[in-house]
Amino acid sequence: MLDIKLLRTEPDLVKENIRKKFQEEKLVLVDEVIELDAKFRASKARGDELRQQRNTISKEIGKLMGQGKKEEAEETKKKVAAIAGELEEMERQEGKMTEEIRKRMLVIPNLIDSTVPIGKDDSENVEVERFGEPVVPDYEVPYHTDIMERFHGIDLDSARKTSGNGFYYLMGDIARLHSAILSYARDFMIDKGFTYCVPPFMIRSDVVTGVMSFAEMENMMYKIEGEDLYLIGTSEHSMIGKFIDTIVQEDQLPQTLTSYSPCFRKEVGAHGIEERGVYRIHQFEKQEMIVVCKPEDSMDWFHKLYGYTVELFRSLEIPVRTLECCSGDLADLKVKSIDVEAWSPRQKKYFEVGSCSNLGDAQARRLGIRIKGKEGNYFAHTLNNTVVAPPRMLIAFLENNLQKDGSIKIPEPLRMYMGGKEAIR
Repeated sequence: MLDIKLLRTEPDLVKENIRKKFQEEKLVLVDEVIELDAKFRASKARGDELRQQRNTISKEIGKLMGQGKKEEAEETKKKVAAIAGELEEMERQEGKMTEEIRKRMLVIPNLIDSTVPIGKDDSENVEVERFGEPVVPDYEVPYHTDIMERFHGIDLDSARKTSGNGFYYLMGDIARLHSAILSYARDFMIDKGFTYCVPPFMIRSDVVTGVMSFAEMENMMYKIEGEDLYLIGTSEHSMIGKFIDTIVQEDQLPQTLTSYSPCFRKEVGAHGIEERGVYRIHQFEKQEMIVVCKPEDSMDWFHKLYGYTVELFRSLEIPVRTLECCSGDLADLKVKSIDVEAWSPRQKKYFEVGSCSNLGDAQARRLGIRIKGKEGNYFAHTLNNTVVAPPRMLIAFLENNLQKDGSIKIPEPLRMYMGGKEAIR
């Protein structure tokens, strides 16, 4: 959420940012906020005048009563009562205006960074850099669920019976590999100095609306019927929510946390072979990282965070590339975002396995996350990034480590989590 002072002083800047995100239908919101804000401030000024009048008249009542002029005092009391009634109605209207202003402010997109490429959708995202040499072996690389089934490692049919489409049972060595990747990712981030955390898997609505846009919430979140609780779509939601309505001392920053959680999402995505299996599912597990920091440090942390994901994938010998999200592909709260994509030898292309986002102070404004500085309090900056989400990581891992004899090579960093195994056969 933007600072309303920005709309007052630089409405054209806010409108230009909306155009860069190809959301022209939201331009009218800027004018509506400015108009509502002007009425609100005029009402506040009128209210101050009325309160001053009431105080003055109230003093007169005391004098009149002291002089024995009860009738005049009673008439004067009527004036005070009238002012009180007017003030009550004004405060009620101000409450409505505040609600209407906030409703619009939550929809107006955050200002994107000047380095973000301008484009309408993800087809105009820009490749930044490649890491590792993508290889297409001289033998067939089957679809990932076919690879898993060879090892009796996945059961989709049973999951459909118990839960429906978009769920799975992982079994045996494949299930162990899934857990090994999460354990390795956890320790990898702890070694980077991050504090490990297992957060709540359900959060209240005020946290949901603080960490994401309404459109995202509607498309992603599962609501717990009869309660003010939602299942998290990713642990960054409850991790950022941990700081709601807090004032953090400057010397306690940055706060760097890495978290494990299951994730629950409504969307399953388009149909087709690449959307089957474990690519788009309703439930998965994930290792995440978040940072709460001073504004001047957020871009440095942004580059560090996605760099950690690249480093982790390369340590497991998986080629990756980074892709800068264009303006039209950025969620409304984001200032800048980079996706990490892993190489798929079977598809002969890269696919998304993680996303790193700098949200500036947007989430902090919504959630009330402030920093206590020497010259007063100010809003923090928040960032989040995927370490690994094993369902997609499993696809990349299996395809890139499949050997000609059908075995799966286990890179050295994972062996301690796999009982010392060098391969799955």
